[in-house]
Amino acid sequence: MKIARNISAATMALVLSAFASAYAQPAPATAKAAEHTAIAGPSAEAASARPNADTFPERTFYLTNVSSPADANEIVTALRNALPSNDKIFLVFNQNAIVTRASADDDALVQKILSDLDRPQKNYRLTYTVTEMDGSKQIGTQHYAMIMTSGQETSLKLGNKIPIATGSYSSGGATAVQTQFTYVDVGMNFTATLTAMGENAMLKSSVEDSSVAPEKSTIEGVTEPIVRQASLKGESLLAPGKPVLLGSVDIPGSTGHLNIEVVMQPLP
Repeated sequence: MKIARNISAATMALVLSAFASAYAQPAPATAKAAEHTAIAGPSAEAASARPNADTFPERTFYLTNVSSPADANEIVTALRNALPSNDKIFLVFNQNAIVTRASADDDALVQKILSDLDRPQKNYRLTYTVTEMDGSKQIGTQHYAMIMTSGQETSLKLGNKIPIATGSYSSGGATAVQTQFTYVDVGMNFTATLTAMGENAMLKSSVEDSSVAPEKSTIEGVTEPIVRQASLKGESLLAPGKPVLLGSVDIPGSTGHLNIEVVMQPLP
């Protein structure tokens, strides 16, 4: 029995020794290498291979068809979105110029983008026709035309300025009373913005008609004219050469109304 117990103890010691050796064995070298590769950042050699924008040559591109800071900024934004982030792009608007620090290949891309975006704006002739109607009877017709550039607001005024008293004051003497006046525009007033949309154009338009009423108004002994106004505002899609009826405006103090029509024609 004593011999058997000794054999069992020796066997158990041998098993425990083998288990401890297996548990303490280091991980394979390949596993360590794989783990190291997964957490390592880019090597110094790879980082130094990236181009430095300060080493790129400086080049200036001049804009020839841009007339507003907003348009120039839109072009610069397009360039920055299209080029690598390490390229440098600056806008010098008072010189109508864009300065870059980029590789030769990127400069070629800048030139192509500018050729596509820095193009002459389209010009149009916009003609309003105002027809005065009394019921179904046509009384008179007037035409108002303006030359417009896509994206720019244009206004046209035709009428008179009438004085309106705004107040009075005494300069010291009982009879030395001074009256102050302001002047109000009376007549037709057109404000329009055309935006090119392929062959067509979107028109944002405002038409105002004002006139002096036959009757007068007396305020604290001062006779004032009464100015009547009517306006028509809205947006319309115009096709070349096709008239569009913008709307109809009643003439205050009468049974008549004004039909307002517009036609757009692209210019060469």
